[in-house]
Amino acid sequence: MQITIRDAIASDTQTILDFIIELAVYEKAEHEVKTNVEETKEAIFGKDSTVKALICEQDGIAIGYAVYFYNYSTWLGKNGIYLEDLYITESKRGIGAGKKMLKYLANKALDSNCGRFEWSCLDWNTPSRDFYESLGAVSQDEWIGYRLEGDSLVDFARS
Repeated sequence: MQITIRDAIASDTQTILDFIIELAVYEKAEHEVKTNVEETKEAIFGKDSTVKALICEQDGIAIGYAVYFYNYSTWLGKNGIYLEDLYITESKRGIGAGKKMLKYLANKALDSNCGRFEWSCLDWNTPSRDFYESLGAVSQDEWIGYRLEGDSLVDFARS
């Protein structure tokens, strides 16, 4: 059983979208997935994309993915890596694939002189939260996320 991590390529787009949908089902939010193969391909692999993706494979078969991008901390004066998605298909959890992907990205952050490696997790997702905390990650409970999307985004921008 060999687990490998590699940069995703455009031909991985359908696999990535399948994992996105699988993740949404796990998070009880399948109805919120609005993207399709073409939009996903353009967003991750398009000419102006700032998004990157990884594929996790076991013996050459995709078992998970990660999507990330670089952000910036004004207080540190350094870039950071923000992990948007990390997902390992349910039947392959517990074999070290998620930890290997996080280590891969942590090393990428160090190699890029990043000051942070961060992500968000749903408050009800106790297995993931316990896993992250076992690695030494600390929840940022004092921060509250905000979002404008859909009609609210349009209404605010156009008002």
